[in-house]
Amino acid sequence: MNPPDITPPQKTEIAAMEPFHGLTLESVMVITDDNQAARARDELFSSAVVGFDTESKPTFRKGQKSTGPHVFQFATLERAFIFRPHLSNSTDTILELLMSARLTKVGFDLKGDLSQISRRFGVQPDAVVDLGRSFRQLGYRNTIGATTAVAMLFGRRLHKSKSITTSNWAADELSERQLLYAANDAYAAIRVFHALAEVGD
Repeated sequence: MNPPDITPPQKTEIAAMEPFHGLTLESVMVITDDNQAARARDELFSSAVVGFDTESKPTFRKGQKSTGPHVFQFATLERAFIFRPHLSNSTDTILELLMSARLTKVGFDLKGDLSQISRRFGVQPDAVVDLGRSFRQLGYRNTIGATTAVAMLFGRRLHKSKSITTSNWAADELSERQLLYAANDAYAAIRVFHALAEVGD
């Protein structure tokens, strides 16, 4: 299949674009108890396909092993759900979502995420779609990440702050900036998934 008639923009072009309008805090639900976990589970399963990503506290010393993922984020087209297994009793729900073949999880550059999940929980998630591979199947030779994909498909700039990426995701309380970053990583993925489906039609 030939790639769609969309040329990946240069970094300078992306920098000049208007910001990508992601989810607001009002559309982000942080799971803190069993009832919230059950509600999130039901809403996510009703969507069938969701955006997915994880965050982990970074390691800075050579040989130091990560204890992550510390944050799991799932997003529909309406809102995102943030799970923190080390602080809430939500591990069973997280694993059910990850292992279900009925729920397709889409995201970018998930190899490291899946490796950490396997190391921490001893499972291999099912029904996972790496969107970078989807772009390669369309004929793009270079790796297309979330920022480039959003710029290509929506003409918008997805802000990826290095200071937030490398922040402490194992903290007892996440900042608003961390919550929005995590939520919109997953939200951008589900938006790109649907946009690619339209390109393929």
